[in-house]
Amino acid sequence: MTRNLQEHILNVASELFYSQGIKTTGVDAVVKAAGTTKMSLYKYYPSKDDLVLAHLRKSRAKLQAYIQEYLFKAGTDPGRQLLAVFDAFGDLQANPAFRGCPFINAAAEFADSGSPIQQTAAEFSEGFRALLSDLAARAGVRDPEPLSKQLAMLIAGAMVGEQMRRGTENMRLAREAAKILIASARD
Repeated sequence: MTRNLQEHILNVASELFYSQGIKTTGVDAVVKAAGTTKMSLYKYYPSKDDLVLAHLRKSRAKLQAYIQEYLFKAGTDPGRQLLAVFDAFGDLQANPAFRGCPFINAAAEFADSGSPIQQTAAEFSEGFRALLSDLAARAGVRDPEPLSKQLAMLIAGAMVGEQMRRGTENMRLAREAAKILIASARD
């Protein structure tokens, strides 16, 4: 029961943080929505920051698994896998519950570079860019680092654009731009 309650609190908090924002979601709201007590919440998460960091770790694992699923569906061609990353994010944006990237959102709410939350968001970004760089290298790109940064910027921009105004098809447009960048980087 203890592990289930801890997971339940984290699931409820993650949903609230993602849908309503981290700073606007207080511990009281999490406790109420989880149907538990502050004492129980603080038993598992000694501070709100600890709960937020757990939320970001959970979001990271979920997003990485989601992307891996799309990479697997794309087959073994790294060039197709690079474009499949755009497909994954495009499908995420199609969900009515889409509220942007949890890491971009967290970084915006906790802009201080010394914040553990900002650092965790930055670590996700670096890990994601490293995945893109690895795929680009395997796709025969002569200099994968700059391309990985360009592709990550396209995805982030499309995510924010869709968050600000739904139905923009920004990710589809970003995917088309990515095709051009990938082809150019292979020449």
